[in-house]
Amino acid sequence: MKKKGSSSQKEEHIDESNTEKNEELKKEEVSEAVAGEKEMPDGSDKDVIIADQKKKVEELNDKFLRLYAEFENYRKRTSKERLELIKTASSEVVSSMLPVLDDFERAINAFPDDENVKSLKDGIVLIYEKYKAVLVRAGLEEIKAMGETFNTDIHEAIASVNAANDEQKGKVIDVTEKGYYLNGVVLRFAKVVVAN
Repeated sequence: MKKKGSSSQKEEHIDESNTEKNEELKKEEVSEAVAGEKEMPDGSDKDVIIADQKKKVEELNDKFLRLYAEFENYRKRTSKERLELIKTASSEVVSSMLPVLDDFERAINAFPDDENVKSLKDGIVLIYEKYKAVLVRAGLEEIKAMGETFNTDIHEAIASVNAANDEQKGKVIDVTEKGYYLNGVVLRFAKVVVAN
């Protein structure tokens, strides 16, 4: 029995070593076939494999370039949108402050030219100037209207009158409410009287 046991152990040892050698040989064949150093078992030659691999590399490179271009476009678009949002984010606040600015201008114009109230008028003018400076720093800019050619993009005609001469035709002769830009975008149209 000892002989049988020892011979079966030897056979198992030989079988295991053969199995390991077979697996190593298979791995080497696969790695050589992938590397293109040897023909594949299905009969393809290495030129076909190389051409196929080059084609795959070109396809992947093309996909990469397209994805990169799409990402760059997305990044530029979002940064542009963010800048526009920041510029126009204050539009509601500035728009709600415009009537106060108008009231300051009306108050200044309503003051009589009297020495007794000059210091009071100067104080209101000072506050008006500071208030307007804050709005200008926020991007507010007045739309020029008086004497300009009527433009529907920036002016709103509330009335039209007969022109006194040919030079006045199509021009703004009176401004009832000033118009303003906010960072280059019309915030409020100038309400004007146009000569026809």
